[in-house]
Amino acid sequence: DPAYYVLKEDTSPCIFGSIEKQRWSYACAKQLIERLIYAEGAENGLDFTIVRPFNWIGPRMDFIPGIDGPSEGVPRVLACFSNNLLRREPLKLVDGGQSQRTFVYIKDAIEAVLLMIENPDRANGHIFNVGNPNNEVTVRQLAEMMTQVYTKVSGEPMLQSPSIDVSSKEFYGEGYDDSDKRIPDMTIINKQLGWNPKTSLWDLLESTLTYQHRTYAEAIKKSM
Repeated sequence: DPAYYVLKEDTSPCIFGSIEKQRWSYACAKQLIERLIYAEGAENGLDFTIVRPFNWIGPRMDFIPGIDGPSEGVPRVLACFSNNLLRREPLKLVDGGQSQRTFVYIKDAIEAVLLMIENPDRANGHIFNVGNPNNEVTVRQLAEMMTQVYTKVSGEPMLQSPSIDVSSKEFYGEGYDDSDKRIPDMTIINKQLGWNPKTSLWDLLESTLTYQHRTYAEAIKKSM
């Protein structure tokens, strides 16, 4: 529903799939802890600030399977695609990579959290989206961008077939479900803390993939 694409901290409803889609237990758990914290603030005077991260990415995000994490593990999308690029494997696009996401650079996100810590009078009692609505792409577009950037920073030629489509059932197993699009509304954090993200998706991918190549390329060659 386009009415719920932009998510506002104080008015947007919580969105869940059916019970048989087990992956929604993650979203449900996050909602429950937010409700508990907010209730403690309202009933017992707890000082709190809640952060809702919208895809914070950058160097050292998540693990590279078989190098600094389990071989059978599935990291989040940036590390997953980085692993494919480092191993010169096609990037796997779940259900065609049509889901849309926004991505914010970790340095920008940390700046936002520091502002909350340093300004408790402005942050107390608030829920803050921390993301970058200007960096919105489909997962397929993210894969294409990462492939181009990695080719630049590594000096390696691009694969003839840089990506392949896989079904969500094949990639995640039974019980997978997700929203198609979610954009963070930045009104509250801008009003309370004057914060806006700065780093473009191209720039953060170049910084991140330069780190990934420098840190992991040799280790992956040895493991292969």
